[in-house]
Amino acid sequence: MKLFGAIEAGGTKFVCAIGTEQGNILEKVIIPTSTPDETLAQVIAFFKDKPIQALGVGSFGPIDPNLDSPTYGYITKTPKPNWSDYNLIGVLKQHFDLPIGFDTDVNGAALGELNWGAAKGLSSSLYITVGTGIGAGAVIEGNRVHGLLHPEMGHISVRRHPDDNYQGTCPFHGDCLEGLAAGPAIEKRWGELANTLPVEHQAWEMEAYYLAQALVNYILILSPEKIIMGGGVMKQTHLFPLIRQKVKEMLNGYVSKAEILTHIDQYIVPPLLGDNAGICGGIALAIKA
Repeated sequence: MKLFGAIEAGGTKFVCAIGTEQGNILEKVIIPTSTPDETLAQVIAFFKDKPIQALGVGSFGPIDPNLDSPTYGYITKTPKPNWSDYNLIGVLKQHFDLPIGFDTDVNGAALGELNWGAAKGLSSSLYITVGTGIGAGAVIEGNRVHGLLHPEMGHISVRRHPDDNYQGTCPFHGDCLEGLAAGPAIEKRWGELANTLPVEHQAWEMEAYYLAQALVNYILILSPEKIIMGGGVMKQTHLFPLIRQKVKEMLNGYVSKAEILTHIDQYIVPPLLGDNAGICGGIALAIKA
């Protein structure tokens, strides 16, 4: 049986795992994200002497995923203290003489869900996480989306909700999607954590308004066959019907497909892999490597 290593590198924790070609997780450990030296020492200790064929890394960003770039494998300019311009893949290569796949955590999760999760059997999927930040990754016609850098779909501009006066939390753009709809924006706008707000609170209609706008943009630009929404905020499952209804209203019949018009509850869905979407994405990146 071939074994593969996976790292889901997050701003608060690194999840490391060993898995199979079928995406089954056999062993997993969670390491708090502290300084690069401290964190990577524990990561390296976990994988040392493990009989893996390859390693896959899905990381918080921004990152440089361009193989031809002199800073390939780096976490680039990030607000996470101590991690800017850090050569993550370079450090791993010093310890492991293996193929190493590298991408954003959300591109990895999109690939994992395409291989073994909610988008299995399709050729395209979009995965969006709504939590401490907002990020989205896409696999289109079997290929992860890259370009000048990689998608930063959490930072698109959205129209203001008519009742929203909150200035936004994003240190770069203020009231971009992340600045208005990520977990910290909900908390600061309403003075409570998202998971403590009641279902009937006006926060949820506003949240759905912003997230639906984003999904409409992604649908019109990328045309994914499935949209998967994860992250801590999306654990408030009452958001899904609100978002689906607003997506239909905003598209207004323009995308004339049954997936939108009659089966939208099967089109915009939570991750089938649950909290393992990201780490299964790491397994998928390792297999591709």
